[in-house]
Amino acid sequence: MEIDVPLKTYSIWGAWKKIVGESVALHTQPRSIRNQILFIDVSHPTWIQQLQFLKPTLLEKINDFIGEPPIQDIRFKLGKIPSTISTPSEAHDWQREDLDEKTMKQIEVLLEKIGDREVRKGLQDVLIKGAKLERSRKKSKYGR
Repeated sequence: MEIDVPLKTYSIWGAWKKIVGESVALHTQPRSIRNQILFIDVSHPTWIQQLQFLKPTLLEKINDFIGEPPIQDIRFKLGKIPSTISTPSEAHDWQREDLDEKTMKQIEVLLEKIGDREVRKGLQDVLIKGAKLERSRKKSKYGR
């Protein structure tokens, strides 16, 4: 660990699933931080490509979590990710949320230029889960 990197920065290891969401966390794991660059192991080349699209969002979420000084960049590398088995008791209400037509249309527009069907489907799953989680958080925040 670098001495000049605040300890709070390293807390992302324990909160990784909370920061990036379950679907991304299943395929990624932070490896190290050097010169304000977060290096992340990724389970499959397809996921590396998908995560490149999500890099600005991931940077924002990570920096919102750790505060200052921020992570300036993320680098993805193919690596081995330990498998985790989720139990039915871990199922969250947000996963059963239905998204409105406007949100689904926005996701479609974001994905329309991605030619690879497998990549498009994987990214669609990530975006839908993210939108459902965000909607659920807003509901619980405002008591709706």
